[in-house]
Amino acid sequence: MVRIVVFDSGLGSLSVIKPIQQEFKCDIIYFADSKNFPYGKKSIKEIKNITLHTITTLQNLFKPDLIIVGSNTLSLTLNSHSKNIFPVLPPLNEAKKITKSKSIAILATESIVKSKLLNRYSNLFKTSNIKIFKINASPLVELVESGMFYSNPEFCKIMIKKNLSSKLTKNNVDIVTLSSTHLPFILKFLEEIFPNIVFLDPSKLLAKKLKKKYFKNYNKKNSLQIFTSGNTKSLEDKLKHIGINNKVNKLIQ
Repeated sequence: MVRIVVFDSGLGSLSVIKPIQQEFKCDIIYFADSKNFPYGKKSIKEIKNITLHTITTLQNLFKPDLIIVGSNTLSLTLNSHSKNIFPVLPPLNEAKKITKSKSIAILATESIVKSKLLNRYSNLFKTSNIKIFKINASPLVELVESGMFYSNPEFCKIMIKKNLSSKLTKNNVDIVTLSSTHLPFILKFLEEIFPNIVFLDPSKLLAKKLKKKYFKNYNKKNSLQIFTSGNTKSLEDKLKHIGINNKVNKLIQ
């Protein structure tokens, strides 16, 4: 039996769960740290403290086989970690392989775009003929966490165009990494507005990697428990709109 804990600031990393469950059956515990949303507006020092404290709390409470740090923002702050901690990072290696224009964009949260962490990470994949552009996607993350992506899709499309159109067009970008796990929830809008751009979801790549590691330990069926540091009723209402009817439990850190 494989027990996996996934956490993020709110509902964002629920986008990680479906690809994993499609690859292999497992027990997943999801922690929505709504009390600390948004991570992307906090200082790097605050983010590091939240990451370490949350990992320790989840390990002690649930004794999982692995913990997935669903947030790209948190994942980029992890200097070192134990073998059972899996960060979700921008899939730049994959982007490099498939770009034709040699121009790649990373959609990430404000704090990460402004920090040196993303520069250090992206420099690992840079070559003389590849350009990598960082774009602040925090306004788009807000669209997801607020529920606007299902309550007002037309407004979401307007905001996506406002935040991305000129930046992607003028830089001839053909590959974009969704480097916030909130963003796959608006993938259908992104693909509709930018049909000639490929959007890479790191969650799908992570799921395939985990399948290789745990293929001998399949469960007979999938299970999902959901916890939050915020308002349980509010999260339950949002989850119903994305087809998840699970009860949400309170977790006090």
